[in-house]
Amino acid sequence: MTPTEQLARGTAAAAGQSAVRPPLPVKMVIAGGFGVGKTTAVGSISEIEPLTTEAAITEVAAGVDDLTHTPRKTTTTVAMDFGCITIDPTLKLYLFGTPGQERFGFMWDDIVEGAVGGLVIVDTRRLDDCYAAVDYFEHRRIPFAVALNAFDGRVDHSLEEVRWALDVSEHVPVVVFDARERGSVRDALLVVLELALSRTEA
Repeated sequence: MTPTEQLARGTAAAAGQSAVRPPLPVKMVIAGGFGVGKTTAVGSISEIEPLTTEAAITEVAAGVDDLTHTPRKTTTTVAMDFGCITIDPTLKLYLFGTPGQERFGFMWDDIVEGAVGGLVIVDTRRLDDCYAAVDYFEHRRIPFAVALNAFDGRVDHSLEEVRWALDVSEHVPVVVFDARERGSVRDALLVVLELALSRTEA
């Protein structure tokens, strides 16, 4: 049984039970390139103190990672971020943020294992940085949505332009959100959750 099938079965069972049962645990991945806002998104919505594996950006790393659009960034995720949020009495999301650099890509399979879906965060100033994450979810047929992070309250390209540039199919939702705002992150995660559920019902 796939994670999305387990989600559908568990959601249906939870709906038929009293609220005294613990919420159904659901794993979701937040992915994307370096410095797009993954750690910020997890921290914005997590109801617990998020677990982060941030390390200082050294001079050597700065020569590898492009800091042009993130000049104030001094740390980077080297393993994963972790947080959780209770959606309602029947459902609790466990959020796993991936490292953004390609050199940490070997961790992705372990992080994504058992996830019902993923949210790929995109910085529209650096579309190239998210291709690897989009390809990863497409090749593994994991439901995902693309979320354009509104840095400084704006995005540099329209939803249609980004969809065309990423060459994602029409069934992949593309939305705009702000990784700093709890409600905005929640809405983006709900898009992924609804997509995962729709896959099981199709």
